[in-house]
Amino acid sequence: MTGTSDRRDIIIGIDPVKNRHMALAWAADEAHLRSAALRLVVAIPPQHDTQHVDDTPRHLAQRQAGTEALRSALEWAQARQPDTRPTSSLLDGFPAGVLAGLSHEAGMIVLGSRHLSRTEEFLSAGSLVVPVTAKARCPVVVVGDAEHVTQAEPYLVVGIDGSESSRAALAWAFEEAELRHCAVRAIAVWQPPVFSLHSADTLFHSERRLLSETTAGWAQKYPDVRLTHEVPIGSPVEMLSEAAEHALAVVVGRRGRGGYSGMRVGSVVHGLLHRAHCPVITVPAG
Repeated sequence: MTGTSDRRDIIIGIDPVKNRHMALAWAADEAHLRSAALRLVVAIPPQHDTQHVDDTPRHLAQRQAGTEALRSALEWAQARQPDTRPTSSLLDGFPAGVLAGLSHEAGMIVLGSRHLSRTEEFLSAGSLVVPVTAKARCPVVVVGDAEHVTQAEPYLVVGIDGSESSRAALAWAFEEAELRHCAVRAIAVWQPPVFSLHSADTLFHSERRLLSETTAGWAQKYPDVRLTHEVPIGSPVEMLSEAAEHALAVVVGRRGRGGYSGMRVGSVVHGLLHRAHCPVITVPAG
């Protein structure tokens, strides 16, 4: 993740079909917090190559809808955070590929969630969430519902499993918490194995030790951010979703660079994208 000293653009993918002001608000506010540029993007898929049907009218209609969506979203973002001076781009290409490509130079990609079922996710050409999250080289924020601010102390949840990607997620969570003046709840979920040569107590204490070692030093680096440690027992997706019920966001790491069709994001990330009610922030390793 880029530090606050690196002002790379925050890019939000705009859906021409439906205005997603919650995602746009999140992106505009984040650009304001980081003093970063905000760029609004609509990608228009290429025309169908066919000898029997003239696809030009549909393609022109898509470009017109994209132009209108960008104009409206740009006005809305400027009104919300005038100091960000957002810009917009209408680009050619399949949306998932365009946004994944832009992530190489971006500081963050923000998307609105369609809350598709798993079947719809694989059948819908408009679904961006999974492929972009899988392939992006920068953090990806998926904003479905509004942020929760009902708690006396706002907080971020970050999932820890000892991997390089979860360490990157922890670093990002602390940076974000400092910007938002909120706490960090570091959670390492322990799921009892079906079979093990070690006792349950030994494995549970190992998980607690892993969490303590991973978070060591961060409280000193960010003295104004309150840190808590938790090791709940159960399914990682269920426990993280429950812990993040009233969170500003849940932050998790993503290993690798995606697989076939960019759909391989890992079971925990995939589960949170479907179940979490707060924004889900996925941070790639390295």
